[in-house]
Amino acid sequence: MTRSLRELFRPSSIALVGATDKSGWSLSAFQNLRDHEFAGKVYLVNPRTEVVHGETAHRSLSGIGEPVDLAFVMVPTTAVLSVLREGAGLGIRNYVVLTAGFGETGPAGKRLEDEIVAFAVEHGLTVLGPNGNGYINAAGRTTPYGLPIPAPLLPGPVGVVLQSGALASSVLSFAQARNVGLSLLTSMGNEAMVSVTDVMSYLVDDPGTRVIALFLESVRHPAEFARVCLRAARAGKPVVALKIGTSALASHTAQAHTGALVGDDRVIDAAFRRFGVLRVHSLEDLIITAGLLASVGRIDGRRLGVVTPSGGASEIIADRAEQEGLELPAFAPDTVARLTGIVPGFATVQNPLDVTGYVVVDRTLLGRALEVVAEDPGIDAVLLLNDLPRVAPADPSVTLQIAGATAERIRRSRVPVVVVSNVLTDITEFGRHVQAQTGFPYVAGGIEHGMTAIGNVVRWSEAVRQVRDVAPAAVVEPPAAGPGEVWAEHRAAGLLAGHGIPVVPAELAAGEAEAVAAAERFGYPVVLKAAADGLGHKSDIGGVRLGLTGPDEVRAAHREVLAALRDRGHPDAATLVQPQRRGGVELLVGVVRDPAWGPAMAIGLGGVWVEALRDTALRLLPVTPDDVRAALAELRGYGLLTGARGAEPADLGRLSEVIARIGELAVELGPRLTALEVNPLLVTGSRVEALDALITWS
Repeated sequence: MTRSLRELFRPSSIALVGATDKSGWSLSAFQNLRDHEFAGKVYLVNPRTEVVHGETAHRSLSGIGEPVDLAFVMVPTTAVLSVLREGAGLGIRNYVVLTAGFGETGPAGKRLEDEIVAFAVEHGLTVLGPNGNGYINAAGRTTPYGLPIPAPLLPGPVGVVLQSGALASSVLSFAQARNVGLSLLTSMGNEAMVSVTDVMSYLVDDPGTRVIALFLESVRHPAEFARVCLRAARAGKPVVALKIGTSALASHTAQAHTGALVGDDRVIDAAFRRFGVLRVHSLEDLIITAGLLASVGRIDGRRLGVVTPSGGASEIIADRAEQEGLELPAFAPDTVARLTGIVPGFATVQNPLDVTGYVVVDRTLLGRALEVVAEDPGIDAVLLLNDLPRVAPADPSVTLQIAGATAERIRRSRVPVVVVSNVLTDITEFGRHVQAQTGFPYVAGGIEHGMTAIGNVVRWSEAVRQVRDVAPAAVVEPPAAGPGEVWAEHRAAGLLAGHGIPVVPAELAAGEAEAVAAAERFGYPVVLKAAADGLGHKSDIGGVRLGLTGPDEVRAAHREVLAALRDRGHPDAATLVQPQRRGGVELLVGVVRDPAWGPAMAIGLGGVWVEALRDTALRLLPVTPDDVRAALAELRGYGLLTGARGAEPADLGRLSEVIARIGELAVELGPRLTALEVNPLLVTGSRVEALDALITWS
């Protein structure tokens, strides 16, 4: 597909089929090609009109009489296939179909769309769309795109792929306003043939693209998406994605707490993390972050040195740095001494550094301070608060000289320097001129979005080091279970124990005498629980009795629990007797199978805290013990595991190994496993035990 996309995106001649003065789409596509200086030939095709857009029109593709590399199709829905038939006979291999009325409209439209795809596959055609605006190859000045493209069309290193038509123009306009150059912008339409992942793969191979930016409504081909993202990570090309839309997982996961804690959107987060995709939450952050990644690449550390001409801005940056998880370490003594000799006597030398408004008097002050801070051994990157000039002064030579000197200092810096403007405003023509003449770097727009972008770059730099290929797991023969069958604790725990997962001792008791005998063997106090297949949450029916200290209490609890079970349609139920465990920290470890991404694991505080706190970290399976340990560290309740208030700290190594083994078993059980939950998993020092478990089969 990559070779065919190279032909699609780099045609030497284009035919606008269905061109007409009555259509804004047609006029925009024609003007874009003309105004942005497409170097090839442009043919207009209209069977009823001899002149369109002031140019001679051909009655058909056949009437052109010359080779055509790309047909931009704007004819009515029912005529699209006829255009492809005619074009295929003439040797035209590439098509952009702007026309709507296909799969997005329902079954009838989907049938028409399927006919187009079948014909294209049979005849070796490449079709982008339908129901898409087309694409903009800024580097190649090739703009078969159905909405106006304002000047200037800026070529650059950011490739943009959008599952949206109208928003494509907004993204383009914002990128132009922030001086972010694009290699390619593609409006995907229905993705009937060419998919998002196809274009991503093309951009991974494109030497002119350094960053891939995505606007996604859905991930239609998860396995292919994962493969391409891993390829991008290996190539050092960041993938930044704005993914919209959230929903709950299917109701069949409701038997386990995990189903309420894991939703499609959280699984997307986990999938993006696994495959090195940086997720953002606004169009502004999509472009600003992509622009910064294209400019500075990686930032290998969270320690930020800040140089500003404003005390107020320094305070805003300090607040935002904390929110982004960035550190503002104190400057080294030598840095302080050197800065003291540079800044005015009324300035305070600290990080963040306010060199004061004296920059109006000494225009070299900000750049000289930057040079010193960039050499501090305790920082990983520098934020320089500096706006590009908006209006040309009477003598612009001084402005260019100062900007050039600062740009040179940034180029020589041993650490990345991120330039951030005070507020998010458009870069003016004079600002563009200054950048072009001096090599002044990309300027992230505004402190708010600039700090978000820096945090994003740091997070991507950390995440991409963890990206790895995942080998397929061996699948064991799953136990016999009926469709939708729920295994309560006595069966689920047995399966866990049989696969090397530590489980609290337990005995099944059909009668009172058996329950008392089990309690005597374990030693008091004990726990007695309801045991019945298909029973999800035992506590909801009073099916868990804690702290039983003698035979009489065990007998009474057994009778009461069985009575409650019989009332709820479990006449042949039993009870489960276990030794009482005290102390420690209770965790939930749950796995649910996402229909797109496969098994996902939630790790969090368990027991009674599950619904109250909803404090969980999510990972796609499989996971390593190191993955688990990182997930545990994300929990708000992580301090409970490290010995808060003098409590015994958990053996995090042992705990991580057990949780990873639970994930490994969930993968081994294969697609018949719908949900597996251990709640609670009790950790007390180095002792880790599953106290309860539940399994749901598909």
